[in-house]
Amino acid sequence: MKNIAVIGAGTMGNGIAHTFAQKGFTVFLIDISEQAIERGMNTIIKNLDRMISKGTITEADKKATIENIITHTEIKDGVVNADLVIEAATENVQLKLNIFKELSEVCSEDIILASNTSSISITQIASVVKNPERVIGMHFMNPVPIMKLVEIIRGYSTSDEVTKVIMDLSRKLDKVPTEVNDYPGFVANRILMPMINEAIETLYNGVAGVEEIDTVMKLGMAHPMGPLQLADFIGLDVCLSILNVMYEGFKNPKYAPCPLLVNMVMAKKLGVKSGEGFYDYSESKKAEKVAKMFA
Repeated sequence: MKNIAVIGAGTMGNGIAHTFAQKGFTVFLIDISEQAIERGMNTIIKNLDRMISKGTITEADKKATIENIITHTEIKDGVVNADLVIEAATENVQLKLNIFKELSEVCSEDIILASNTSSISITQIASVVKNPERVIGMHFMNPVPIMKLVEIIRGYSTSDEVTKVIMDLSRKLDKVPTEVNDYPGFVANRILMPMINEAIETLYNGVAGVEEIDTVMKLGMAHPMGPLQLADFIGLDVCLSILNVMYEGFKNPKYAPCPLLVNMVMAKKLGVKSGEGFYDYSESKKAEKVAKMFA
């Protein structure tokens, strides 16, 4: 397996493309517009430059990585020579189903189809595909080039052979694949998102401020960043989408998103990517200043 197609050049897609290309795979990076592709490639270049400045790769490594990436704006063109397709589009059920329907029509039936979904059922995604046994979840963690974990999610029909191929492939990327079952949120987000949501509830109820909540979790629980800063980093819209998937999937009120989170997403206060969430990122990306509404 040498040719990998990645659908989506956003945060996760460009990180996945970067990781495979750096390991010598040929990557076909696909998005709907040249502008999206350009943004994704610029991010990859910036991240490679950061690695050079830290001494972890050389200029030659950067050049080889970039040369391993071929870009496309049409799915049918980008997947034609792929051995594996990884979908890394927005966390939206209908969008993912539409992509996999198209993949089922344009890909040969022996190509493995993976989704980087962080919460949506792999079984549901596979239901629109011929040969659902070839569909699997590969949930990478952000930032992909650095984080070691890959959640490997088996759908109801995912075959043992496909699971083994993807587990072995993940190890070739120097990742640690961990197999989990197909339930809403899987393991990572089933545990993480209720914690983030509870931190937002704690703020919403006036128990403590943004910095105080994050400080308690960083110093008291040895977390590298507080839950509100982490929510900003993930994207508040993504957090809301995942909570909604789990709430719909389990019908359990403990997964119901906090009204403050809902309002912030409606107001386009999405965190780092919008310049403001629980923190103000207009001058720094390091969560050094609490957003005005919480100050």
